[in-house]
Amino acid sequence: MPPTLSNIFLIGPMGAGKTTIGRRLAQTLRREFLDSDHEIEQRAGASIPLIFELEGEAGFRSREKAVIAELTQRPGIILATGGGVILDPDNRRCLGGRGFVIYLVASVDEQLRRTSLDTNRPLLQTADPKARLAQLFECRDPLYREIADSIVLTEGRPIRQVLRDILNPLEPSQL
Repeated sequence: MPPTLSNIFLIGPMGAGKTTIGRRLAQTLRREFLDSDHEIEQRAGASIPLIFELEGEAGFRSREKAVIAELTQRPGIILATGGGVILDPDNRRCLGGRGFVIYLVASVDEQLRRTSLDTNRPLLQTADPKARLAQLFECRDPLYREIADSIVLTEGRPIRQVLRDILNPLEPSQL
């Protein structure tokens, strides 16, 4: 794959479908798919909940920043990011400056439905996960929008329709 191909970075809250959509998009475009959370776990040799437990959120975010700085320099990839990746200004610069950024959106209720049985999400291990998701959305939504080149709703839509909405605004040089 020539290095001139643009990267496509998927951002958005947990449960918006970044990993699922990213895998299908990579298959469709015949590109390498990467998931920043998976990369962090592989490099640490530990799960994200364990990293949070041992190092706190700050330790996790430090690892995330290093992974984002590296992965965004690879050519022609599809990258699904963690929901909080946009909290760091350097991450926003790397994502916004090195590829086409797609903000995948789902309502708080849909995020809750999709994440309710997932114990691999330390920020949701709380008495009121819905309130926590709403709080995260309120804080993060403006940051997602700040760097998004495209915003795509994933809720209640078949994957093929979401993929169409992602691919339509892309220039041929980005494909």
